[in-house]
Amino acid sequence: LVVAIFLLISGCATLQPHFETPEVRLTSFRLLPSQSMAPRFEIGLHIVNPNIAPLPLRGMSYKISIEGHQLLSGVTNNLPVIQGYSEGDIILEATTDLFSGLRLLSELMAEPRETFSYELKAKLDIGSLLPSIHINQTGEIKLQQPRTR
Repeated sequence: LVVAIFLLISGCATLQPHFETPEVRLTSFRLLPSQSMAPRFEIGLHIVNPNIAPLPLRGMSYKISIEGHQLLSGVTNNLPVIQGYSEGDIILEATTDLFSGLRLLSELMAEPRETFSYELKAKLDIGSLLPSIHINQTGEIKLQQPRTR
């Protein structure tokens, strides 16, 4: 029985021998109006599926650091299926960690700037038989002003 289960699992792993890791790009990072002391952000992600098979995203966990301060983290299960050779967008809303935000704000008041370095770490869950996809991306962003309604 154990051998049969092992063969079944290893057989499923070879169903997609040329699976390419999807790309996840940060496309927007915008400050939202907030009713509390902690700022809220809208985070736009763009996912590219370079595979023939659909990418059934079941869940995602993420962490975002700005200027070396981990400000945002969260999870979501409200994700689309990205069809094969297709692209899709995800919009996340997150509230900052108040203390990390205050440390960053203090640092920025001492040394103001218009661009910020960021690091995005994300884990995409695409099913129980396939391994999770881990993304680690760094770059620079320009913080946009909140839209007025």
